[in-house]
Amino acid sequence: MYKNLLKRVFDLILALAVLPFLFIILAVVGPIIYFQDKGSIFYNASRLGKDGKLFKMYKFRSMKMNAPDLRNEDGSTFNGIDDPRLTNIGKFIRKTSLDETPQLLNILKGDMSIVGPRPDLPEAKSIYSSFEARKLKVRPGITGYNQAYYRNSVLSRDKFNNDVYYVDNLSFLLDTKIIFKTILSVLFRQNVFIKKNIYTGKSEGEE
Repeated sequence: MYKNLLKRVFDLILALAVLPFLFIILAVVGPIIYFQDKGSIFYNASRLGKDGKLFKMYKFRSMKMNAPDLRNEDGSTFNGIDDPRLTNIGKFIRKTSLDETPQLLNILKGDMSIVGPRPDLPEAKSIYSSFEARKLKVRPGITGYNQAYYRNSVLSRDKFNNDVYYVDNLSFLLDTKIIFKTILSVLFRQNVFIKKNIYTGKSEGEE
């Protein structure tokens, strides 16, 4: 019952409760993002949702306009503390995870959940094993089991496996643990960045 009904109810209640804070953050951070390079405040990217359906995920833009795509050796998006693509405000909102707060709108639309596997790029669907594809059985989340406990410290395959672990063990108790662990990892900035990368030459490099 929790997975099929109550989880969605809790998502809506929490998202509506926190929504006023999003507007406060937008009022403060939005103008800074714009005036640093006169670019868009938001970054909207296609992501894989439940059952593989594509949706537009909302974020505050943390990178310079038309930033190149940097990838790690496993093909995942590079996210480094010395990333030259980040704007000054982008470094701050990335460290504090404020760049993710517009995804509250995705929750209200029904694209995402508070807790769930982090949504992958559309091309990830072609590399999932049948086991890994099970992560698409639930809505992706603003935070999740991997995001809370490992964040960016593990490779893509490990992230996929952690996502499937969450799907197989989804419960109110696990979601509650993940939310509190996420708060701690954000406050103490644990595993925010990774170091190794490969430049692929692509554009639109925002994660």
